[in-house]
Amino acid sequence: MIGSLRGTVLDRAVRSDHQVEFLVEVGGVGYRVVVPAGSSGRAGDMGGPCFLHVHTHVREDAMILYGFPTREERDCFELLLGAHGVGPAVAVALLSVLSPAALQRAVLNGDADSLTLVPGIGKKTAARLILELTPRFEAAAVIDVGSGGGVGLGEAGTGPHEASAADRTSQREEVRAALGALGYGADEVRQALARLPVEGSTEDMLRHALKELAGSS
Repeated sequence: MIGSLRGTVLDRAVRSDHQVEFLVEVGGVGYRVVVPAGSSGRAGDMGGPCFLHVHTHVREDAMILYGFPTREERDCFELLLGAHGVGPAVAVALLSVLSPAALQRAVLNGDADSLTLVPGIGKKTAARLILELTPRFEAAAVIDVGSGGGVGLGEAGTGPHEASAADRTSQREEVRAALGALGYGADEVRQALARLPVEGSTEDMLRHALKELAGSS
């Protein structure tokens, strides 16, 4: 069972709206790893170093590696897989748009609108996910959900999408990468970036961009 990989990014390619496949070379062996589109900007650059927390998903016909820049994201992915009707594709889609903190907050607050920001998830599916995931997130470590502060499955304050003002440029690049991986064109991405708020987490900025793009379509 592979739990993590540290190596060099040899290649990266968009597999679907929500998935980016990385080819990570470790000790002369190349591993194909599926990374959520929203996390791909933080996972590593072509030819650069890469460290991923890995979930090994075994099926009858294949073994697929899913990689995440943080342990919190992997833990959330595995929590999602434990819910009825949630497979890897749905879990990756959710984590491409929502951080673990935002996802947990949305589920525990019954916020179906936040879940429908994920392409392919409608009101009925969002409602079912809330019912399925609420007891699982309630059993996880919850930190001050009501105040809108950090909520996570790992240590407090380590949410991967939380950023300070000094990280704004990096935030915008992450949003740009996520929108590109979701299939939006260069002009659409440029217009969405121009309307981003000055302050906020990366996840909030991505949600804002997706709303803008949905409204202009």
